[in-house]
Amino acid sequence: MKAPRPQPATKPKSLTGVPPRLVVTSRRARVLAFRAEQWAAKKAAAQAALAVAEWDYPLLNEHDFLKTVHGLVHTAVAAGGKRVSVHLADQDAKILVMVLNHQTDGQDDAGGVPAEVAVLRTVDACGAHTDHDGHDWWAFLDAQPQPKRRLS
Repeated sequence: MKAPRPQPATKPKSLTGVPPRLVVTSRRARVLAFRAEQWAAKKAAAQAALAVAEWDYPLLNEHDFLKTVHGLVHTAVAAGGKRVSVHLADQDAKILVMVLNHQTDGQDDAGGVPAEVAVLRTVDACGAHTDHDGHDWWAFLDAQPQPKRRLS
């Protein structure tokens, strides 16, 4: 019989009365919020890069990281809503980038992750989801990628 998993001392609170579906504990995390404007993707990528730089991942592919944040935020802005939030977290040399557009009106499917993000070398996994909070798009990036093999 397995021992029960330890639970946080206090339960997360929600202003809407609906419990939050994402709780990040015991790891570094950052949340950045922006108005859903065309400039948001560029600004979010720059601010996210500064936040993650503090986490000391010297092998993180900066191009892939910036392209991931930019692509996910651009997709969230295009899907509608008044604001977007970028959620960053790390664990085991992986970095989670998740972008929510908080669009609750006309809950259509979120659509997929942009192809230019899904094909990046250091993106290990990515996806999209829709629920009561709106649409979200996410990607896991390998912060310590192995060097490419040379063919002899």
